[in-house]
This record gives sequence, structure tokens and C-alpha cells, in this order.
Amino acid sequence: MDQTTITQWLQDWAQGDRDARDRVIEAVYQQVRVIANNQLTPERSDHTLQATALVNEAFEKIFRGNDIQWQDRQHFFAIAARAIRQVLTDSGRARMAEKRSQGRNITLRTDLASDASDPIDLLALDQALNQLEKLNKTQASIVELRYFAGLSIVETAAATDLSTATVNRHWRAARAYLYAQLGRD
Repeated sequence: MDQTTITQWLQDWAQGDRDARDRVIEAVYQQVRVIANNQLTPERSDHTLQATALVNEAFEKIFRGNDIQWQDRQHFFAIAARAIRQVLTDSGRARMAEKRSQGRNITLRTDLASDASDPIDLLALDQALNQLEKLNKTQASIVELRYFAGLSIVETAAATDLSTATVNRHWRAARAYLYAQLGRD
């Protein structure tokens, strides 16, 4: 499916066309599910949230929001990334509340982690991202697009209207900040 077609469907959806919304969901669902699965794969084996449920909850968040004036495919994935982050964080908080007395950490390995044996605590990552957003919204947005939506540097550049060099520079700075906040070398 080409980006132009999806962009047109998104714009039609923003104008109230429910059929266009359905076409967008059908066109991007599998890609969003792969992203969700990649987010959940490194989680602990008894994780109760499945990729399909994560995608469905993220889509529900998107649909519950105010009418979104969709710009293009990258804008859709930016919104989806934020929704996935919120669902994962909410799920982690709920599990932490249930497991607080047992002292279990909820972790999620990402490319921010050095290897599979060194996972990142999702709640700590969310807090660090919230702090980063206060300091530099662009860098926080780039982390969301790269980490939660799985966009490449080129796609992130297109979504943010920045050059790839600028995205790379912000990505490196954001990762350094997050490493420091998460107590990593």
C-alpha cells in the first residue's frame, strides 16, 4: 500500500468517512501489530497483555480521542506510538500495583538496552521520557517514533519535518539522556 493512498484515506477519515477509517485500519493493522509484538516479545513470559490486545487498546485510545486532523501515514504512526506507550505504561503500573508486595520489576528490553540480559524498566523509561519531553519535545517525539512506532531514521525525519542528520543528532542526544536517567553507561 503506498503512502499517498493511506494519506488520502486518513484525510477522508478526518472528514468523517467511516469507510476510509476502516480502510486505514485494514492497511496498517498488521504493521502496528508487528510493532506491538516487538514491544512485548522481550517482556517476561507470563505477561498478560498480548500484541493483538495491545493494538486493539491503542486503536481504542485513538478512536476515543478528539477528531484528529490526520496529516499522513507518519502522523498516524506517531499517534499510534503514543497510544501504545500509554497502554504499555498503564499496564505496567497496574501490574506494579498488584505485585508491589512481591517486589517484581516490569521490564522491557529495547534497543536502548545493551543486551537481552539488561532490560529496561518500562515505568522508569516512561518517567525519563516525560522528563525529556519537558526539556526537549523534539527529542522525546523522536524517541517515541523510533522506539514505540518502530520508524526508521528516514521515516522519523519525514514525520517530524527534520533532516535525517538532525534526527540522528537528536536521537543520539536523547539516548544519551535516557541512558543517564536509567543509570546506564
